[in-house]
Amino acid sequence: MLDSTTVSAASAGTWKLGDLTVNRVGFGAMRLTGSAPFDMGAPSDRERSVRVLRRAVDLGVNHIDTAAFYFSSLRSANELINRALAPYPDGLVIVTKVWPGRNPSGEWWWATPEQLRGQVEENLRQLGRDHLDVVNLRVPPSRRTGSIAEHFGALAGLRDAGLIRHLGVSNVTPGQLAEARSIAPVVCVQNPYGIGAPAADQEFVRACGEQGVAFVPFFAIAGAGREAGATGTDSDTVLAVARAHGATPAQIRLAWTLRQGAHVLAIPGTSDPEHLAANVAAGALRLSDAELALLSGDH
Repeated sequence: MLDSTTVSAASAGTWKLGDLTVNRVGFGAMRLTGSAPFDMGAPSDRERSVRVLRRAVDLGVNHIDTAAFYFSSLRSANELINRALAPYPDGLVIVTKVWPGRNPSGEWWWATPEQLRGQVEENLRQLGRDHLDVVNLRVPPSRRTGSIAEHFGALAGLRDAGLIRHLGVSNVTPGQLAEARSIAPVVCVQNPYGIGAPAADQEFVRACGEQGVAFVPFFAIAGAGREAGATGTDSDTVLAVARAHGATPAQIRLAWTLRQGAHVLAIPGTSDPEHLAANVAAGALRLSDAELALLSGDH
């Protein structure tokens, strides 16, 4: 039985994003702004979101994933992070992403290479930073097979200007990662991934490890539920392994993800303090080789 009250985010070990060491269990800020991300309806409870962020740091989380486009009515994830954690503790790494944007009414738009500087400066302003630790270039679905050189080159220029420390890519193909790495160093890939992922995705995770690039999956818990969150329809295999460990299905999904390589990081998001503690505790859960094989074959 996992004790979520005593486990630290350090229990799953560490990885380096460039020269920045992070615990492999981090925190995703997407769900801090409302019950449904990107919903412009009822905002989240501000003080509860602040408490969750502070508790995450207390539990050893030193890798927070966010974006300027994570906002709902009256709430901004970046500004919540600023309110909760500034002045920022030493060693805290905040990772953000650009290329997508949203106007004040919540409608999406996509930046040109020349507009990326404005998006970076928006993150700097909201977070109250003079530079960003890591910025991921989040590739739009319509560009999944196209070149990202112009946009990534623009980000590399902002890194050279001192606004960004390290670069990553998100929602990319292996070819796009190779293209980005030919322009500037890439410290992380952030793609959807979890139990049941196709073989090509499994191979990409392995290849990232061989290249020394962190793989940071999103939707590792939610799976097909994506932004809406976990669907609550876990397979019999996941449920059986969860029962064997006295754990939740979400914890099993996170533990499986972390077993895919020392370079694999987790950024589960929640606005619930209990879910936060459970997510962090999943880093201490050790699956057997047999359980890992069972889960890996689960589709």
